[in-house]
Amino acid sequence: MTWNSTMSSGYSSLEEDSEEYFFTARTSFFKKPSGKVTVNKDVEKERELRTEFSREEIRQKIEQYNTLTKDHLKMTLNPTGVYTGFIKVQMDLRRPVTVRGGQRGAGGALVGEAFYLPRGVTNTLHISSNNTVRQVIVALLSKFTVADNPAKYALYKRYRREEQVYVCKLADGEQPLFLRLVAGPDADTLSFVLREQSGEVMWDAFSIPELRNFLRILDKEEDEQREAVIRRYNSYRQRLQDALLERSRIVSILTKRGM
Repeated sequence: MTWNSTMSSGYSSLEEDSEEYFFTARTSFFKKPSGKVTVNKDVEKERELRTEFSREEIRQKIEQYNTLTKDHLKMTLNPTGVYTGFIKVQMDLRRPVTVRGGQRGAGGALVGEAFYLPRGVTNTLHISSNNTVRQVIVALLSKFTVADNPAKYALYKRYRREEQVYVCKLADGEQPLFLRLVAGPDADTLSFVLREQSGEVMWDAFSIPELRNFLRILDKEEDEQREAVIRRYNSYRQRLQDALLERSRIVSILTKRGM
């Protein structure tokens, strides 16, 4: 496994049944209620997609893909039948990550540092058709020297269908480059997003420093929320007091005129 990466370019090289969630832009990526006909139809359509093609079909699709791509990130078919190409992954992490190579703690051991990665940053990976979702996640974390357990994260595909945007969690064994080839190079048709695992948080996968850091973040957010509530109610109180003073002034004026 060889790779080449820089923080500025966002480029890396990696050459060697899923739980599905459907979301729309109208709900700000909240999970759609189950049992709706539209969701069930989309699930069935997704499962009907072909997952295997002959070598000749792959060759034709690669030629078509390279004709349509506009950023010179083309795919290459090797004599072995394995093909290589590029995928772009958007980082959408809401929680802090632990990075290797921080300060040295007791005994000289390196202690990881927790911080937030910039959200929305897009990274370009050079992978092969054999690379799986799990390998892509590991490569992305390695690029940023993230020491967290890769099981904390999941790769999602985001695609558009009939004027709505859907997000679907990919299984660890799926092959992102194949999905990219089938969808074509248009990012509006298909894009990849790295996020934390949804659902129940696996607290056992976090280290003690990480858990303590989460507590500090919760304390900070609690203080900020408390201050925001106090400011809001102080504002309401001031408005009520101003209204009472104005009403008292008017009553006083009317009383004097009546006298």
